[in-house]
Parts: sequence; structure tokens; C-alpha cells
Amino acid sequence: EWEENYVTAKSKAEESRGAILLVFAGSDWCAPCIKLDRLVFQTQEFSRYAKENLILYKADFPRKKANSLAQEITATNKLLAEKFNPKGYFPLVVLLDANEKVLGSFGYQKKPVEDYISHLNSLLK
Repeated sequence: EWEENYVTAKSKAEESRGAILLVFAGSDWCAPCIKLDRLVFQTQEFSRYAKENLILYKADFPRKKANSLAQEITATNKLLAEKFNPKGYFPLVVLLDANEKVLGSFGYQKKPVEDYISHLNSLLK
């Protein structure tokens, strides 16, 4: 379950002392972003893992007008990018603790979903 807005994601993380998986993506133009979403985030295995371990938020930056987001969400995503993705990498996956401390970050790698989960587990320890 991807959170609709970052404020909700952050408050859920604070309540549960959980980690936030913040994903910077270009859902309608970035081929590696689309692959990462399809091959990792949309799998049942990742969904089960995330449900127990993560709060999910996607900072999306679509380019097509038809896919544009609400102004408030776009503004939030830009602020998140300034703070956590100043070099503008896409995709960029950033794992944050409840206080927004960066635990680790990585991009798309052609690996099975199990490897992503294993890497996330190593960052959460």
C-alpha cells in the first residue's frame, strides 16, 4: 500500500517506529523506474514484505499532462527531492527511519526481488 501523501507516511512511521521507503520515480518516462516498479514493487513477495516492514511513499515526477499530480503533491515531491535526491537520480530508492535519517539508498539493479528484500533487511539492522 503506497501512501497518498508524505505527511501520512511520516506520521505512520513515527507511530510505528517504522521505516519509510521513499522512491523517486518518473512513472511515465523513466524506463528503469517502470522496470523497478513492475519487477520488484508490484510482486506479491515485496508486497508481503513491505506490509510488515515498511511505510511506502512514491515521489513521482510524471511528464505527461494526463498523468500530472495535484499541486500539493507535486510541491511535496519537489521538497523531498531537494532534501533526499539533490542530484536528481531516477529511480532512487531511499530508506529512512521515522526521524527521516537516511539508512541507505540505491537505484535500479537487474536483480531478483529477493535481493532487494535482503538489501533492505541489511539496511534496517
